[in-house]
Amino acid sequence: MGVKDDTVLVVGAGPVGLVLACDLLQQGIPVRLVDAERQATPHSRANVLWPRNLELLHRIGVTDDLLARGHRIRGTRYFSQRRPLGEVSLRRLGDTPYPFALMISQGTTEAVLRDRLAALGGRIDRGVRLVDVDPSGGLPRVKLEHPDGTVEERTFGWLVGADGAHSAVRKQLGIGYSGEPVDVTFAIADADVRTDLPDDLSYYFYSDRGGLALGPLGGGLFRLATTVPHQPEDAAAPGRDLFQSVVDERMPGVNVVGDLAWSATFRVRCRIAETFRAGRCLLAGDAAHIVSPAGGQGMNTGIQDAVNLGWRLGAVVRGRSSEDALDAYEQERRAAAHRVAATTAVQTRFAIAGRSRFRLAARDTVARLAHRTGVLQRYLAPQLSQLDVSYGDPRPLVRRGGPVRPGERLPVLPGPGPAALDASWPLVARDDYTVVVWRGDTAPPGLPDGTPVVRTGPGAVTRQLAEALGPQPVLAVIRPDGHLLGSAPLDDAAAVARLVAVL
Repeated sequence: MGVKDDTVLVVGAGPVGLVLACDLLQQGIPVRLVDAERQATPHSRANVLWPRNLELLHRIGVTDDLLARGHRIRGTRYFSQRRPLGEVSLRRLGDTPYPFALMISQGTTEAVLRDRLAALGGRIDRGVRLVDVDPSGGLPRVKLEHPDGTVEERTFGWLVGADGAHSAVRKQLGIGYSGEPVDVTFAIADADVRTDLPDDLSYYFYSDRGGLALGPLGGGLFRLATTVPHQPEDAAAPGRDLFQSVVDERMPGVNVVGDLAWSATFRVRCRIAETFRAGRCLLAGDAAHIVSPAGGQGMNTGIQDAVNLGWRLGAVVRGRSSEDALDAYEQERRAAAHRVAATTAVQTRFAIAGRSRFRLAARDTVARLAHRTGVLQRYLAPQLSQLDVSYGDPRPLVRRGGPVRPGERLPVLPGPGPAALDASWPLVARDDYTVVVWRGDTAPPGLPDGTPVVRTGPGAVTRQLAEALGPQPVLAVIRPDGHLLGSAPLDDAAAVARLVAVL
């Protein structure tokens, strides 16, 4: 039985697959979402959404629901040998409407996304495994095995593998998966913890025996994560005594670990797929990259994949862009994954510096100096929050202000409807480029029909957007994800014409 050529098969109904499915459905694109698991797991590793992802999830209309169900934290505090090293404040991020991180279990995030999927008319076919992919005919032809053993064979317009580190899609396509030589095992648990530490911060406690991360989930419940020796596959789940001993050893003060809601160990081997695209087959999330859990960047990086792919694939299917737009997805998100992998690997090595007194003293001295001079704040806050993600030319580690460059993020919210730069926080169009005539009155000729055009100036928008667009009259084109496609001086007709020709 055949289907329309524009139907998208998404394999994997975790956060990445759900975000992508919602994004495509709200653009009117038919989606089939399947997952090999017969039911959603109640336990998960990911437990934080950073400011940039709260912005991007506004695009599919779920941010407010997530905020209502999560626990906000204002920053991260670091300790070594029980003594303070420094702190990174998210409250000092001035160019986002969400200057905080949201602690929320992956299970709760998925529940909110499933509700949105249902509201958009979508559903998940559970217990359905992808067992074969044949892309040789141009369109991906797949075999899907159902729970009763029957095999369905169908052709789809597009195939997206969002099916995790052991991706069946990636394996069937023969795409390689390699990366940084980081190989660490973590023990994690959600547990009640009695502590005097404020619950509006997350914490990292370093010692000569390893690290401990502590993240408040609200109501006295905390996520604990610590490095442990590699475990056999049939090892029992770590118990309360392990976590209490690590807490006693590495945290200041008296802290008591209560009953564990759940616990597990997992081994991290950082990997990145050799390509995120093979014709009409694409990879996203853990199917495309695994990074160290340091800094809680993994799920957030995957969600950014889904948003980048969602608006691009939607534009291709709707006839607004050529398939070349998907090459840009591959280029942008592979570069972003490599950058996140590199920075999280550094953080992991920072935490497990070993038992050498000289190395530990050097590490701690550098960290305290970076905190006192403000370097820690300027470098880590944009990185943790993922507000520093850029799709342009390589940028410096610390942004120095001034007008944004092509590929950089603007302080705007994507969607979920039409552009409205005069809103309390500027909104850009959900499914199209937004053309901004900045400090000018006349839109240029040659714009495609229906392109959102906004004529505005400093008095009509936020200070942050005015600073980002700069002091000169320009034509700026903003992508649906809030990144700058490009800009041209309004008095340079040739430059304006070149920019308009890209649309």
